Amino acid sequence: MAQLYLVRHGQASFGAADYDKLSELGQQQSLLLGQYFFERNTHFDHIITGSMLRHKETADGIQQGLASNLEQEVDAGWNEFDFGAVVKAYISLHPNEKPKDDAPRAVFYRLLKVAMYAWSKQELGDGLPETWQEFRGRVQQSVDNLCASPYKKVLVASSGGAIAMAMMNMLNLSVENTVNVNLQIKNTSVSHFFFNKQGMQLASFNNVGHLDTPEREKLISYS
Repeated sequence: MAQLYLVRHGQASFGAADYDKLSELGQQQSLLLGQYFFERNTHFDHIITGSMLRHKETADGIQQGLASNLEQEVDAGWNEFDFGAVVKAYISLHPNEKPKDDAPRAVFYRLLKVAMYAWSKQELGDGLPETWQEFRGRVQQSVDNLCASPYKKVLVASSGGAIAMAMMNMLNLSVENTVNVNLQIKNTSVSHFFFNKQGMQLASFNNVGHLDTPEREKLISYS
């Protein structure tokens, strides 16, 4: 069977005017992952990214560390859902739950969690860029496209929500479990799958072997 290495992007610019850009830490994480692959002689015959800048920058950093220059296919089906729009729609219905500007990240994550539940139940109205089911469907289409491809070892740089949705579709997870999976996916973590035309099988999830050492533990992040 062919193999998929599904990578969440490096740390983005949380709290900045443009979130869709890797932070310095995100760039470092991506480079270290590429070096980790190189040291283990893990090379790819195809690379796919979502169309977001943080996906491309992550793949670029991995390729730099891997000493690779493969052309990268762009598939917007691997993009993150618009979590800003989902949270905004939830707050418009529950204004008393709007966090203060200086609230810690944990407060935002709790808000995102309840907003995603409401989104999945179609409680946020019709003004969002896509429904939960549309998001689920486009991720599945990208998985199906990959499974039908001729490639043998593929790297995909994507986002936590899309990775969690791929897991939901494959393992028939509940919404609650899917949201919990989404919020625990680490930056530049690797989820490893085997695939063929019949579908995908999970081998391992959310690994950060390139960061899981005492001297690099501080480089592990979730945003």
